Amino acid sequence: MKAAVFTPPETKLVIEEVTLDRLGPQDVRVTVEASGVCRSDLSALRATAEAADPAGAPPMILGHEGAGVVTAVGTDVRRVEVGDRVIASFVPECGECWYCVRGESNHCETYGGDGAGHVTRSDGSRPLGMSGLGTFAEEMTVHQHAVVPVRTDLPSEQLALIGCGVTTGVGAALWTAQVKPGATVAVFGCGGVGQFVMQGARIAGAARIFAVDPVPMKREHARQAGATDLVDPSSADPVEQIREATGGRGVDYAFEVIGNPNVIMQAYDATRPRGTTVVVGMAAADATITLPAVPLFLQEKRLIGSFYGSAQIRRNFADLVALAESGQLDIGSAVSRRIRLDEVNDAFRAMEAGEVIRSVIC
Repeated sequence: MKAAVFTPPETKLVIEEVTLDRLGPQDVRVTVEASGVCRSDLSALRATAEAADPAGAPPMILGHEGAGVVTAVGTDVRRVEVGDRVIASFVPECGECWYCVRGESNHCETYGGDGAGHVTRSDGSRPLGMSGLGTFAEEMTVHQHAVVPVRTDLPSEQLALIGCGVTTGVGAALWTAQVKPGATVAVFGCGGVGQFVMQGARIAGAARIFAVDPVPMKREHARQAGATDLVDPSSADPVEQIREATGGRGVDYAFEVIGNPNVIMQAYDATRPRGTTVVVGMAAADATITLPAVPLFLQEKRLIGSFYGSAQIRRNFADLVALAESGQLDIGSAVSRRIRLDEVNDAFRAMEAGEVIRSVIC
């Protein structure tokens, strides 16, 4: 099969013919019908390429946001069958560990435990699969815990986005923050995930949603997601703009969807006393923030993280499919471009240039 392989210290992916391994007892083989190109893929590429010794890093098949059809299963697989449509999840759910049995499976103890790509290159090297997946390929072999079967007629390009962007964004609003009807919300960062945070807030019944982003295209697209107010942070202090529009108080909920410590503090400052600031974006490994202690005490603000939208994939993927089928969740509008596997490098360029919400390989 063909796969887009990242071989450090190169900074671009190369389409190669690779050979799939035989299935292990709990392995599932999937024909990848669609894969979203997420900023986390670009971040993984950059982090490796900029490491102290990038040439020493193993090759990798990137991609962690995908959907497809099961074509083969191992002898001990019980969760899916050949012919099932599935959504891949970069966070598995074993259903048995300490977190899973407490309904906190987005922290499943098997997360990060299997980076194997289950393929061999022509030179004999064995690339890793990003987050145990590797969706930038025609096929992939994954553990059964990393796929969820769904029964729906939604197109695969939409199902793929549920594997990361939709779940992370909608989940942050519905399941992490639990936005209340009538609430005021600010979303800092209106890329793919930010657009779905706004949709989640709209579904929850938020009365007012501020979309904060310096890119005009992203702000305008936010209107489709439910934004009521567009804030250009390059024109004036976004915190002051939001406070002025909310009687000087700030919003009930502010979401940071970039992973920038400075923007995290802007979101925190834009949150009213007793409000909630939610960090959705993943910052650099060495990033830190500093909070003033007295205002934290006096204003009773909550600052919380949201990993994978606090989702329980075996239940919540079906919930998101149902929302999309009913028209309450618009996944299709986030698909800016449909591309071929060999166009993935240009998809990264378009992402950095602010030309797209999501490119999807299909």
